Amino acid sequence: MSQVLHTPPPTTATAPADDDLAALAARYGLSVSGARPTLREYVRQLWARRHFIAAFSTAKLTAQYSQAKLGQVWQVMTPLLNAAVYYFIFGVLMGTKRGVPDYVPFLVTGVFVWTFTQSSIMAGTRAISGNLGLVRALHFPRAALPISFCLQQLQQLLFSMAALVVILLAFGVPVSTSWLLAIPALTLQFTFNAGIAMILARVGAKTPDIAQLMPFVLRTWMYVSGVMWSLDHLLSKHSDLPFWVAPLLKANPAAVYIDLMRFALIDSFHASQLPAHVWLIATGWALLAGVGGFIYFWKAEETYGRG
Repeated sequence: MSQVLHTPPPTTATAPADDDLAALAARYGLSVSGARPTLREYVRQLWARRHFIAAFSTAKLTAQYSQAKLGQVWQVMTPLLNAAVYYFIFGVLMGTKRGVPDYVPFLVTGVFVWTFTQSSIMAGTRAISGNLGLVRALHFPRAALPISFCLQQLQQLLFSMAALVVILLAFGVPVSTSWLLAIPALTLQFTFNAGIAMILARVGAKTPDIAQLMPFVLRTWMYVSGVMWSLDHLLSKHSDLPFWVAPLLKANPAAVYIDLMRFALIDSFHASQLPAHVWLIATGWALLAGVGGFIYFWKAEETYGRG
């Protein structure tokens, strides 16, 4: 009697459906590693780390001159030396101080305020590419880095403002209630700087070479922002320029924030030297750069530190 062996028919293994996997992940509270959170959640996470942002910016500022013998004195000396060089080259040799009342306070205010924007943008450009170890080691909203670097530059500007007050008083500029206008002006400028820093942080994360190009862009921007000379005097001497040049130069965000600080601190700098609706322009630039830059940076959140 023979025994017949029946081999069971082969079974085809089917992969679980994506819906099943999603349901399984939701059941156990799992999420995609490194996934970009919603914009609202991202803002909430960033706010929750506000103490880290403040501490990180202060630590970077303290360490910046830790190897120098004069230490933190260079926070004030660096912009002052820049102002002295600009005064000799532009004010004395090129004669840009002629016709500008209180030229030294005018120049020093411009240099200090411009340095705030310049340093914030340069630091933001390297915020991700220069901190890959931190980005890859810890999970936190990456926007904390460019924002903290801008906050570091704001702290450095506030140190420099102490020297600026001494210069203003030494050159006979009286203390005035208009000095309080410096607070909203700096707030708007910080928002603008942070937005541009976040835009360039995203660009710099993919294209580190942008950091080599930015000094040339910023130097050109400085020359058209009225840091060393009065835009009003420059435009009056070149009346043959195309009609669109004057409003373009005056609406330049760097020039707007510089002139707002001059208007706040220097009594000889009158409102007639400001562009029309200057506070509206300053607020518009701050919102455009701040909100737009934040959203632009957030959209690439899951890509930082990869590749």
